[in-house]
Amino acid sequence: MATPNVTCPAPMKATSNGAFQDENPLDYALPLLILQICVVVAFTRVLAFLLRPLKQPRVIAEIIGGILLGPSAIGRSEKFLNTVFPKKSLTVLDTLANIGLLFFLFLVGLELDMRSIRRTGHKALGIALCGITVPFVLGIGTSLVLRATISKGAEPIPFLVFMGVALSITAFPVLARILAELKLLTTDVGRIAMSAAAVNDIAAWILLALAIALSGSDTSPLISLWVLLCGAAFVLFAVFAIRPLLAAMARRSPEGEPVKELYICITLTLVLACGFVTDTIGIHALFGAFVVGIIMPKEGPFAGVLIEKIEDLVSGLFLPLYFVSSGLKTNVATISGGVSWALLALVIFNACFGKIIGTVVISLLCKMPFREALALGFLMNTKGLVELIVLNIGKDRKVLNDQSFAICVLMALFTTFITTPIVMAVYKPARRGAPYKHKTIQRKDPDTELRVLACFHSTRNIPSLINLIESSRGIRKKGRLCIYAMHLMELSERSSAITMVHKARNNGLPFWSKKQDDQDQMVIAFEAYGKLISVNVRPMTAISALSNIHEDICTSAHQKRAAMIILPFHKHQRVDGTMESLGHSFHVMNELVLSHAPCSVGILVDRGLGGTSQVQASDVSYKVVVPFFGGRDDREALSYGMRVAEHPGILLTVVKFIAPPGKTLAFGAKLVAVASNKDKKVIVDEITGSNIDEKEQDDQLWSEFLSARSNNEESVKYEERLVESNNDIMTALKEMNKSTLILVGRMPAVAPLVSKSDCPELGPVGSYLASSDFSTTTSVMVIQQYNPTTDIHPLVMEVSDFQDMPDTPRF
Repeated sequence: MATPNVTCPAPMKATSNGAFQDENPLDYALPLLILQICVVVAFTRVLAFLLRPLKQPRVIAEIIGGILLGPSAIGRSEKFLNTVFPKKSLTVLDTLANIGLLFFLFLVGLELDMRSIRRTGHKALGIALCGITVPFVLGIGTSLVLRATISKGAEPIPFLVFMGVALSITAFPVLARILAELKLLTTDVGRIAMSAAAVNDIAAWILLALAIALSGSDTSPLISLWVLLCGAAFVLFAVFAIRPLLAAMARRSPEGEPVKELYICITLTLVLACGFVTDTIGIHALFGAFVVGIIMPKEGPFAGVLIEKIEDLVSGLFLPLYFVSSGLKTNVATISGGVSWALLALVIFNACFGKIIGTVVISLLCKMPFREALALGFLMNTKGLVELIVLNIGKDRKVLNDQSFAICVLMALFTTFITTPIVMAVYKPARRGAPYKHKTIQRKDPDTELRVLACFHSTRNIPSLINLIESSRGIRKKGRLCIYAMHLMELSERSSAITMVHKARNNGLPFWSKKQDDQDQMVIAFEAYGKLISVNVRPMTAISALSNIHEDICTSAHQKRAAMIILPFHKHQRVDGTMESLGHSFHVMNELVLSHAPCSVGILVDRGLGGTSQVQASDVSYKVVVPFFGGRDDREALSYGMRVAEHPGILLTVVKFIAPPGKTLAFGAKLVAVASNKDKKVIVDEITGSNIDEKEQDDQLWSEFLSARSNNEESVKYEERLVESNNDIMTALKEMNKSTLILVGRMPAVAPLVSKSDCPELGPVGSYLASSDFSTTTSVMVIQQYNPTTDIHPLVMEVSDFQDMPDTPRF
């Protein structure tokens, strides 16, 4: 019998000689791979940006991106597939994607801290085991239905195990990011979810190893037994031989010193070597990398340096390739007809029902509140990357056909997609706190302690903030100043960000800790200042998405009983004197803090207050001006100025603006003020300007100021200015543009001094003072006094019998 003449295509060469040599770069492996990476990364990042309003983790965008680039959507174009993802290039693409996945699984193992699992105890173990068992049993039932319909030729036992694992798995890395985004990572629900997911992950890998062993081409059960025994032997070898080596390298990498390049190289090579060993055994190369991550010592800087070295390259470039590699195998079009769609609904129902009901029932038996139990059930239903790994291995081993693979991929996508919206809907941890008295600078007893939450988000803010604190400390021995210095950090998708959240939060909130290890370097300046001066300085770190970091600021201010929150302005001054925006997110953050703050708020427009470095107490020589128009916010600014005036190095000048008889400082303009509650606008009457009660309070504070000035006439000056128009006010303010600092109320009853402003949060006067036309040397602090009548939607519910948290959490 003659054999057909079949010619195999020649393997792709690595590099081309270029288009000028009449060669198409896309016929060569390297330029084609570069194009594939660029297309994949750009496409998935655009999708991630579009899905951000839906609070979806980036993995969702990457899974959807992979499916859309595959034969389900864009890949339906044969020309596109043959140009960008030709079949001859898929081996190189899959190899690179799997190397990236190898190191990502190593990072996942690094995130799994076995000690935290042990600390959570029997509750997490019970929830995890029940959360695996119920959906696994339902997965067995589902596999029987699928084998009777669309997977008739599948091997029964491997198919049963693969379907059971696919339905029962919880994606630990995806869950960690969802919890961090929702600020639940360090709450009780978050801790239980993370510990249960960790147990679930380990159990899933054991079951996966079993499934792979059973799905080998040799059907002899003895071979499968040998694979499992060798896998167990490898784990023991890793624990007793590799772990001591890793521990020795971790011990030789002390805090504050660079980790030796040799140690990094040895560890990364070990990851690859262990992957080779487990692949040789017949489990999968990923299993070896995961084990090395788990046995890696977590204490000390060594693990953190490893994460920093590889996470951006792996999760940013290589990991999306795996999703596309998976998406190229997924063809949603194979799900056609009523039976297929019914099977998809069945798989999704069984996956959700088994996971959610199993978790909720056992959680209720553990006496968890129903809302927490329900939230935990949906959190444990998170699928994602690990699920895709299982499905791809099943597809490669011919256990899953195209249709069953597509159904399971869509199930993983759906269950992860619904997690964040449903958890946000069913569970919002109640933030409760004890009521406290001093929520403003203005108070009856000035000798009480003044607590200030000072926020900063870069080193640029620190010198001016410390100089402002130095100016505010006064000379009172009783009324000491306590500063909480909060470093605002944006939560990223990095694994290291999740680790930082664990260290920087307690029970869902930022906290101050006396522990010196793993300290945020940016708060060291505040600590050094606190030791030199009699000011209590306590550093905190808030790590959140910028869209909701205002919740951390407001709840922390309430927890620490702050009288004022100081925020950096969202613009900084460039060398040429113009103001440059740091980003819209910081602008929105400041507006949200003004709306929800439980105390007074000051926005510092920094123009180099005291210079670019910290000024010693003996060298302080500032000119501080308070323009006083009247109203709640101006009273707060004057009260703050009176405290500042106690510092021996400060000259305070208060300028009281007075309108002619029968007129107001609005000069006929109809004022529309933005209240602290953003949705509510205040129409200020143009004739009276403010009500009688406000006028009485202004006069009362003014008399207190004059009384205090009589005791300190050398450093406190005041003048009254009669102004007949807005131009008169602007002329008077321009005379102040050589002072060091101006303290101004946010919403005095004054007509706007600028015709157009992109900073409504600064008010009518502050907007003018913050403009480049006013000054390039004078810093401005715009102050809003806490108003209980507008605090109608507080972020913290005050409970009189609430047990107050100590400053330092007890671990």
